[in-house]
Amino acid sequence: MAEGNEYDQPGMYEIRVKGKLGKMWSDWFDDFEITANDEKTLLTGQVTDQAALHGLLNKIRDVGLTLLSINRIGNSE
Repeated sequence: MAEGNEYDQPGMYEIRVKGKLGKMWSDWFDDFEITANDEKTLLTGQVTDQAALHGLLNKIRDVGLTLLSINRIGNSE
């Protein structure tokens, strides 16, 4: 099994997707902050663990958005 316990802890993430989402989507995306510009959207918020991150990525897929990048920007402390 791969070591990676630090990534299974709460953390802040930035997720970039292609397309513009309005702020009304914040509830659907677990209260992430939504910033849209130039046909791209940045979702920023806390993820509790890897299972929650996968759930969020499934939501992105389910609404037909193209995933551009995912960055962990720090621990939630």
